[in-house]
Parts: sequence; structure tokens; C-alpha cells
Amino acid sequence: MNRKPTALIAEDEPLLAEHLRQQLTALWPELDIIAMASSGPEALAAALKLQPAICFLDIRMPGMTGLELAQALAEDWPDETAAPFPLLVFVTAHDEYALQAFERAAVDYVLKPVQTERLARTCERLRGALSTAPDAPNASELSLGTQGVVAQLRELLAAPGLAQALGQQVPQAAAPLRVLQVSVGSAIQMVPIGDVVFFEAADKYVRVLTADREYLIRASLRELLPQLDQQVFWQVHRSVVVRIDAVERAQRDEAGRLSLQLRQRPERLSVSRMHTHLFKGL
Repeated sequence: MNRKPTALIAEDEPLLAEHLRQQLTALWPELDIIAMASSGPEALAAALKLQPAICFLDIRMPGMTGLELAQALAEDWPDETAAPFPLLVFVTAHDEYALQAFERAAVDYVLKPVQTERLARTCERLRGALSTAPDAPNASELSLGTQGVVAQLRELLAAPGLAQALGQQVPQAAAPLRVLQVSVGSAIQMVPIGDVVFFEAADKYVRVLTADREYLIRASLRELLPQLDQQVFWQVHRSVVVRIDAVERAQRDEAGRLSLQLRQRPERLSVSRMHTHLFKGL
């Protein structure tokens, strides 16, 4: 390894974060802990700015889980010509569903409370993955690049029972939304869901765009998604959901990035790495 390895720890409990930092320092003195974040958004900003080689992600954090943080990193990470996508290690409480999901997706994890012996094995795997030696042990398991991590995350997010295991609320199935009731001044505008071209998250609101109008609703995209017909509305980015029959063309640029041209709107919508698999020519 030509340079000192770097790591970020995302953990909302300060004592647990400091304990993990001390254990890593003792087991791997060369590892430079360059950031400690207590929330998902803080960790996301720090990781994108500092580009650590390794991220230790607490699986349960308020506002953004470790899986959601990993997904956001995969979507927002710059081209790997600058820095390779970090190796991800999830830190989780013991739970059968969560562990089965992590093992099937071949990502690394450590259990809370973190045991020194188990963490030592993780450090060895990470050393191997970061090493440039062609015969580095276990390197192929972890050094997957962004696309490999994206495939792992898709598998994790689809794992049955994982959302409940992580304490996430799973909405009850209901009839798809037919009309949006949107506040416009002192009136309530009834917007047929079939008129919506796409939704876009905007801070604490969601932008609702039809062919010729734009509305704001006070909700999150996470709250809205379960109410939409998933065969009609596709999530193409962490912050964008589009009515798929409103898309005229999916186009790749020279760098391989995918964007969508719409039939009724001038905007071009970027498709994140997590969702490019949805667009395959027949």
C-alpha cells in the first residue's frame, strides 16, 4: 500500500463511536480515522469531501440508516478516476434477518458490542482489499468498485425482513393514490396522479411537476413512494420519481451516465447508479 489508509466512522452514540475508534487504533495503528460523524447526512457530506478508503456505518441512525447512507454514497460518489469507492463495513446489533442479508450480499459487518477478535478479522480483510498485491487474501471479496457495491446494496435492500430488523417502518399495502390534494393559497387543488410527470425531493417538500404546472407538497419522497403504483412511477434517483410513460428516451453520455428525456417537460432527469439496471433495451 502506497499511502496511509483512511477511514470514517458514522455512529450516533458518542461512547460507541469512541470505543470503535480506540479499538481500530489499537488493532491497526496505520489506519487514519479522518472523520467521526454522528448522523447520516453529516457522514455523507464528510465522506464525499474527504473520500476515505473505508467507512464504518452504524446501521441504525436517526434520519438516515446505514443502508440509506451507503446508497446515497453510491449515487453521489464521483467518478472513480479521482478516488475508488470506499470499502463499507456495517456495524449492527445481533439480528438474524440482518445478518443473513449481510452474509448473502458478501459485505462485511461487525456486531454490537464490537468484539476485538471479530474486528481484528475485519481489519485483516480490509488490509487485503486495500493492498495492491495481486495475491492479496480476500481482496476480490471487498474491492468491487462502485458498481459491485451497488449490486450488493440492491440485494441488501431487497432482503426479506431486513427493514423490520433495522427498525424501519414498513407501510401497509394500500390502493395506489389517484389524486393529490395540493394546497394552493387558500384553496386545495385536486391534481390527478396521471397528470404528474415527475416528483422531486426539495428539502422538507416534494416538487410535483405536471406538463405545465409545478406544485409543492409538504411531505417526503419516502412517505409518498408507498402510495404510488410502482409499475407506473419509477424511482430513478434518490430524489426523483418519474411516471415512466412520460419518458421518451433514456440516453447514455460518453462517460456512461444515463439521463431521461421527457415527452412533456424540458428537464433531463439523471438516473443514479442504483437505478440504471431498470433501463435495458430489448
